[in-house]
Amino acid sequence: MNRPRHFNLLARVLHWSMAVAILAMLFVGAAMVVSLRHREFLLDLHRPLGLAILLLAIVRLGNRLLNAPPPLPADLPRIQVWAATASHWALYALMLAMPLIGWAMLSAGGYPIVLFDGVNLPAILPHSPAMYGFLRPLHGVLAYVLFFTILAHLGAALYHAWVRRDEVFGQMAKGD
Repeated sequence: MNRPRHFNLLARVLHWSMAVAILAMLFVGAAMVVSLRHREFLLDLHRPLGLAILLLAIVRLGNRLLNAPPPLPADLPRIQVWAATASHWALYALMLAMPLIGWAMLSAGGYPIVLFDGVNLPAILPHSPAMYGFLRPLHGVLAYVLFFTILAHLGAALYHAWVRRDEVFGQMAKGD
């Protein structure tokens, strides 16, 4: 199979725009937990940003399945190849799961999912305090898992850029 030297343009645009959106979402989510004064504003930002991330993640996953990624260096130890593959699929799973769990949590809590004035998402679960009680802490725990997975991803990217000085970082940072 003839694999490209770099990720395609759509993959690169989605990667970097989603990186900004997800980091913003993590900070908005953390601020929502501690701020009573700005909580409503932050919630109003959190919900549409979550939906945007979900939609972009679907497009990104489709693009990834249709376009083979560039190969990793042939001399990369097998454990690092495994870790790269596992962490990338974990990131995809989290990018899809986090917004869906948030949506399901609000649905189970009986809360309207307001995107903006007059536009609400339909509930995807029936009202259930028990399910809400399960999903709310799950959403928070997975936010930490996402944060630490992103830190590992960033650490690996910097390792490839600054220590190994191989082409891995450049595959996502620049095109042909």
